[in-house]
Parts: sequence; C-alpha cells; structure tokens
Amino acid sequence: MDKFFSIVRGFGLKRGPERWLGGVCGGLAAKLNVDAAFVRIAFLVFCLLPGPAVVFYIAAWLILPDQGNSIILEKFLARRSVS
Repeated sequence: MDKFFSIVRGFGLKRGPERWLGGVCGGLAAKLNVDAAFVRIAFLVFCLLPGPAVVFYIAAWLILPDQGNSIILEKFLARRSVS
C-alpha cells in the first residue's frame, strides 16, 4: 500500500484549504487554477446526472492528501495494522 500512497502523492493533487466539506473541490480548483465555485457548481451538476458522484467524492476525500500531506485512508490502515 505504501507504493499506492506514494503514487497518489506524486500527482500533486491535494485537498484544498478552501473547504466546505472535505476540501476535494477546493483541491481540484487549486490544481486546475480556477475558482473553487466553478468546480463546486460542476460537481453539483455532476450529482444531478445519474452516476456515482457521491461515491467519487468520498473516495477522493479518503485518498487525496491534505495540505500537510496526510492521507486519511493511510492513517486508518496504519492504525488497523497496529491493533
């Protein structure tokens, strides 16, 4: 799993500091160099279409590192392996 998390960090995509929920839209906006409102509107439109938009958002929240380079899923798996 360490290789997977290294690959994710290598993308340079992080959850943004400008966050409402998990910071995924803010991080995408920062990476694309657009206003976060545009990304949020696009995500809301994406949610109205049939598809797994909410699942995508939750998966991105779990996998994308935050501003401190910490990945929620990695910390969760590390705690489970210690127990």
